[in-house]
Amino acid sequence: MKHKLVVLSMALLMSVTLSACGSSSASHHKALNVTLPDEPATVDPNTSYDTNSASLINQTMEGLYKYNGDNKLVAGMATKVVKPTNGGKTYTFTLRKDAKWSNGKPVTANDFVTSFRRTVDPKTKAQFASIYDSFKNFAGVQSGKLSPDKLGVKALNAHKLQIQLSRPVPYFNGLVATKYLPVNAAAVKKYGKKFGTNAETSVYNGPYKLVGWTGSNSSWHYVKNPYYYNAKGVKIAKVNVTVAKDQNTSVNLFKGGKVDVTSVTGQYVRQNKNDPEMHTHLTGRLNYLYFNSKREKTNSMNLRKAMSLVINRKTLTDSVLQDGSKPALSAVPRNDQTNPATGKDMAEQVGNLLPYNVDQAKTYWKAYQKETGKKNVTLNLLTDDTDEDKHVGEYIQAAAQKAFDGLKVTVTSIPHAQHVAREFAGTFDMNLTGWSTNWLDSSDFTGLAASSNQVNFTHLKDAKLDALLNQSNNLSGQARYDKLAEADKQLVQNMDYVPLYQPAQANLISKKVGGLKYSLIQDAQYQYAYWK
Repeated sequence: MKHKLVVLSMALLMSVTLSACGSSSASHHKALNVTLPDEPATVDPNTSYDTNSASLINQTMEGLYKYNGDNKLVAGMATKVVKPTNGGKTYTFTLRKDAKWSNGKPVTANDFVTSFRRTVDPKTKAQFASIYDSFKNFAGVQSGKLSPDKLGVKALNAHKLQIQLSRPVPYFNGLVATKYLPVNAAAVKKYGKKFGTNAETSVYNGPYKLVGWTGSNSSWHYVKNPYYYNAKGVKIAKVNVTVAKDQNTSVNLFKGGKVDVTSVTGQYVRQNKNDPEMHTHLTGRLNYLYFNSKREKTNSMNLRKAMSLVINRKTLTDSVLQDGSKPALSAVPRNDQTNPATGKDMAEQVGNLLPYNVDQAKTYWKAYQKETGKKNVTLNLLTDDTDEDKHVGEYIQAAAQKAFDGLKVTVTSIPHAQHVAREFAGTFDMNLTGWSTNWLDSSDFTGLAASSNQVNFTHLKDAKLDALLNQSNNLSGQARYDKLAEADKQLVQNMDYVPLYQPAQANLISKKVGGLKYSLIQDAQYQYAYWK
């Protein structure tokens, strides 16, 4: 009997062990289900301009450098992180020979050259072409005076790329990792203007390839790219994505086990702050109000200052958003840049330049009425149709109408892609928008109001701000930091745009999922996810 029990126990143990192995194998092949808060506009790295498009590109494309699972910058398509020569103005990269596109073709130096030239070419109308402003001959190419092949980038051979800058750039490595992405030159030639408008008109060199996105639908997939050089390291082979604009929908999907990762905001975050599956972090983003200077009724410093002063940013973050977001102190978010001499954060060191003062706001409002000769004014505020933007828009509407006699604020909330299109077309009075950075340097935020910046939707020209930014480009170390701090103060003084708050991002992540890490500048990358 004792012998039989031992045999039976061994059999049960083997059964459990085999069952566990089968479960592990099944988990390995299980798809990860995630949400996105709104529709993307494109998967073309050269023309992408919004955070939702950036999310698709972040999962399917890779630059010369990338961020690893611990959010540390490492080599990606390049064989190593290189040191510049020529006084910090020349970078020479060697590409991995096993780097391939999702069609099996090799990633070449010419793919990077094609991408960089295409972005800067004025015919492309790339909204963030200015991130190449440090490249040799950038201004000439952007103005159309020089052909794109004069830009400071060239393929020395199929696997060697050289970039020539006009000045050293302290944050250049961050741009290399997140913005200076390649495009498949053959696909660009084949699809022309349709390149990147849907999943089928693009080719991918990252850990996943995009499948099922038509350009307008609200669900699609990321499928492991079998030609990715580290495909073996991608533990989850398929990621299903669903657009969920409404928070109740997101939460219900998560609680019902339909999705494994989703974002949440506001009251839900506050009420569930002790939920072990909720993870919150401050983002490298600033949300703000733009005013259309091309319209007579909104081209007014008095109006901009009145609106800034009437907004209680602490009430906005603590009572309206309730998700860990922080009130803006100036035009630079917290932890974006540190003083090289003291190590102190620029935002904290510059201090709070955005006070709440209703009486002073009313003084500017009366000056605006006198300036325009109108006692009664209706202004429209344009926002995304997400819960967060709707709530912020309603708060601004209520605060302004309560304080300012004769003002009516209407709020128009529309899908993100439509919102962005109206931003670029200039069809708005006031615009609630935001900017997310991919590298830590205050010039990315102060530069938003530069008169030469394609995403300066106000179309204001602030000569003093332009001068400070231009001067900072020719400086380094403490001198550069001081000049950028001056630019921050000047932007707020002129109210080129009105900073509101630095958003926090809260995500519900299933306790069964590991490997997803977020940072100030980097969203989670699904290539590092795994089933626990």
